[in-house]
Amino acid sequence: MEEGGGYPRPIGPGVTRVGWIGAGVMGAAMAARLRAAGYDVAVYARTPSKADHLRRLGAHLVPSPADAARSADVLFTMVGHPSDVREALLDPASGALAAIPPGGVLVDSTSSDPALAREVAAAARVRGCWAVDAPVSGGDVGARDGTLAILAGGDEGVVRWLSPLFEALGRATWMGPAGSGQSSKIANQITIGGTLLGLSEAIVFAGRAGLDVPRFLDAVRGGAAGSRAMEIFGERMAMRDFAPGGFAEYMVKDLGMGLRGGEDGGEEEAGKGVVLLGAALCQQLYLAMVANGDGKMGGQGLITVIERLNGKHA
Repeated sequence: MEEGGGYPRPIGPGVTRVGWIGAGVMGAAMAARLRAAGYDVAVYARTPSKADHLRRLGAHLVPSPADAARSADVLFTMVGHPSDVREALLDPASGALAAIPPGGVLVDSTSSDPALAREVAAAARVRGCWAVDAPVSGGDVGARDGTLAILAGGDEGVVRWLSPLFEALGRATWMGPAGSGQSSKIANQITIGGTLLGLSEAIVFAGRAGLDVPRFLDAVRGGAAGSRAMEIFGERMAMRDFAPGGFAEYMVKDLGMGLRGGEDGGEEEAGKGVVLLGAALCQQLYLAMVANGDGKMGGQGLITVIERLNGKHA
């Protein structure tokens, strides 16, 4: 494959073999979308029971990341932390990169470290493969409905070639070279964290003022205060539905990467040295959630910290 070119064999159901690593809330929903679109999917889940739904849909469960990659044309990862990405892709014994056929493509949808994305891309090229960092935004609703925003970094031609798969999941935008997708997701999380903090404080204030909170949310959703975050999380906050799309503890990780300019703190990181007061405050509040034992709640659970600060305890 020439730099910037496309694969000669177009992607399509019955043609393209997909490997999938990770069957959490987001990963399972995304893999189910590809299976429903007719793709053959081989799934590795560290906890196999989490993939039971995928098995019922016709996916094949395999015992290791390497087995998910062994016959894949495209392998997706959607795991928890950069350390999980490193283990799943780069472990010399069980990692996917050692097993994926030459010319295969790794697509990491985990919210991870831009420097690690570049490391994976370089290692893939040595093996005659390609890697795209493609984290997503849109939560569990977007994953189920196929409306995710996909932030793709890597070779632009490879990203274009992946379009049929991405279209089953949402809308992909090429953000730049390897690592750009992850940097975009960090910026996205800074935006989401600040929005959820404002929404949490607004709901607590509205309730303390005696307002009907659902009516308040419905009234302002069409104005300047309205947002996609309000659409996804506002009613959940009001109804105290803290089921996770993404865990609150992942917000600690994502915001921390922004605050450090990348998880490894490397001097080359584009975000290094940027003053992020709002992100720092949001990370401290999410750390408070974790300290309160609520790290496995969804990010909308941030409202519980604001409530505690105002004297209300669950």
